[in-house]
Amino acid sequence: MFACNYLLSGVEEDTTVVAAADAQNYAQKLGIAHGMVVQELGWDEDTDDELRAGIEETIGSELLDEDTDEVVDVVLLWWRDGDGDLVDELMDVVSPLADDGIVWVLTPKTGQQGHVDPSEIAESATPAGLTSTTPVSLGTWTGTKLTQPKTPSKQR
Repeated sequence: MFACNYLLSGVEEDTTVVAAADAQNYAQKLGIAHGMVVQELGWDEDTDDELRAGIEETIGSELLDEDTDEVVDVVLLWWRDGDGDLVDELMDVVSPLADDGIVWVLTPKTGQQGHVDPSEIAESATPAGLTSTTPVSLGTWTGTKLTQPKTPSKQR
């Protein structure tokens, strides 16, 4: 990474050029920042290693696996059609979440093997006490953000 200052039209700008910009942009799209604790579930050979590396670079540490007992800010759930019962999985992933934590369900894009329809994710989120948002594009994957209700006492 390097920074440079240059002058355009009498206005000085500070520009930072970052390697693997797409992967870092993915972390930014996911709202992941330095110092966050991120758990990764559902890793397999088809997951996007550049996205994973960009997130690890952004947070400044490795992604935690399913064996962690830490409270986490974000859960990255790689999910494909045929992986099992999404409702059950989401019920399990909310337990380590911080009160303001979020879950990102990452699925193969439409037309890719293992694609999961966003409506299925939204329907599965409700029984787990989560609400889905509009999906975002992450290369060959789609991310759907699931949030917890903004209540003072979270039920688990």
